[in-house]
Amino acid sequence: MSPSPVNVGIVGLGRWARVLRRAASKSGTLKIIAGYSRSEEKRSAFQRETGVPVVSDLRTMLSYPMIDGVILTVPNEQHLPVAAQVAKAKKHVYVEKPIASTLEDGLEIAGLEQKYGITVTVGHSARLMGGIRKIRESIDTGELGRVAFLEANFSNPRGLELTPNAWRWYKDKAPGGPLSQLAIHQFDVLHYLGGEIAEASATASKLSPVGAEVDDQSMTLLKFSDGKVGYVGSCWTSPGVFAVRVFGSKGLMHYEIDFDTWDTPDQLHKKSTLYIQRGKDGYAKREELKVPESDMFRAELEMFAESCRTGRAGELSAYNGNIAVAILYAALRSVEKNGQAVRVAEVIKRAQERVGERVHDVA
Repeated sequence: MSPSPVNVGIVGLGRWARVLRRAASKSGTLKIIAGYSRSEEKRSAFQRETGVPVVSDLRTMLSYPMIDGVILTVPNEQHLPVAAQVAKAKKHVYVEKPIASTLEDGLEIAGLEQKYGITVTVGHSARLMGGIRKIRESIDTGELGRVAFLEANFSNPRGLELTPNAWRWYKDKAPGGPLSQLAIHQFDVLHYLGGEIAEASATASKLSPVGAEVDDQSMTLLKFSDGKVGYVGSCWTSPGVFAVRVFGSKGLMHYEIDFDTWDTPDQLHKKSTLYIQRGKDGYAKREELKVPESDMFRAELEMFAESCRTGRAGELSAYNGNIAVAILYAALRSVEKNGQAVRVAEVIKRAQERVGERVHDVA
């Protein structure tokens, strides 16, 4: 017999809560049984549209003994305070990417695991796409030979749509623009495919005519601990694209999706491109590969359910979530230093020191 679904709550009832609820409804592993938002209007709309019961305050949700974990789709700056409330109630935490708006907050969220005996799952779902998993499989089997170079791009036209009423307009809420909103996905993907990343150097520019505070173009060069190099580009003034390419001594692989299917990942395989080019055969000998079916949002929620059930952190860990944020902040610091390389370990060390100062001040 299959185990009963893990019961979870969800906090923050905007568009993304509906995307995740749709993914959860396809799974027999996890069930969303309660929702909460500070907005009465959002609570009513969510319950009406999804059939999920809502509560008028978070404390009520956290008092439910049948709830094992809570999904957070609140704004980034709210991740730490809400996660702390959830963890204190001994509920496991799922938090959308990024783990937090600052690395210091992310490290504190990671610390909740040991403090309260819970797990933290971070929604870096892009690494769960069928094409990305296939590339990793080819790396692991040696089909590509020694991997030396990786490149990725995640772009969309968001920078052309911004207004002062949007939180992404402001530097303090969306630092680096597409760097923090899009490139961070690819930082996690390249970390997954290539291993530990030692340093980042970046440049950014502002070309959108709308006049937002944030930059809207970014290029980041990465150097891996074992000597590999990589590149992540992100443009906020172009049609949507998500693409990854990995170069090895025996072959290269390229994966690209139709960005319009991002919110319906179970359809990605129908409109994606995945090919391998082996040896010296060149462009004419590229082999188109069948993209495996996948649903990254369902997969990440099922990983969360497994952590709720076992009490063990999974692949979408707080550690990996914080590495992605550390690479982001290394890139942001590099932009400030006109492209000078910034070591990721140094960014993490400084953030850890500031977290220690916070704890000392509270004590």
